Amino acid sequence: MDFPNVKAAAASPLAKHLFRIQGVTGVFFGSDFITVTKTDDDLDWRVLKPEIFAVIMDFFATGQPVVNEGEMEEEIIEDENETVAMIRELLDTRIRPTVQEDGGDIIYVGFKDGIVQLKLQGSCTSCPSSVVTLKNGVQNMLQFYIPEVLGVEQVLDEVDEVVESEFQKLDAKVEHLESSKNRRDS
Repeated sequence: MDFPNVKAAAASPLAKHLFRIQGVTGVFFGSDFITVTKTDDDLDWRVLKPEIFAVIMDFFATGQPVVNEGEMEEEIIEDENETVAMIRELLDTRIRPTVQEDGGDIIYVGFKDGIVQLKLQGSCTSCPSSVVTLKNGVQNMLQFYIPEVLGVEQVLDEVDEVVESEFQKLDAKVEHLESSKNRRDS
């Protein structure tokens, strides 16, 4: 389960506790791991990690469920054709375990006109090599086993689009500052 912000964490008492830590901007629960995303590189993991670890240990000592099941959204799976079933099978058995080893996840969103739509979660959402992973890894494997697959595209939700927009603004500011500094140094 991916909790990209505090609002999304409403169904998880543990995620809500983790968001109380200053600097935490995302929480992702894998099958046997937790990925926590911090605001920026200025925060030191050596400072943040003990607090995160303490919150997790204290939470599990309470015996509360990680997710309140009554508040979870249920995934609705429509009638699948054979191609979609094969795509899901490859994702679940070969691709997702590898992505999960790096603290992320990849979720099937849809298949239309030969294009597989996927959503990256956890540490994959901010990973610079995620596009390479999608194109070189996931796309190649799916095309090898399923000839109907023509390509793979990443699907962004509103939160992802806002984050991307803010990163682009920050990059533009940094580029402007660097070019100003270079002109002064010349």
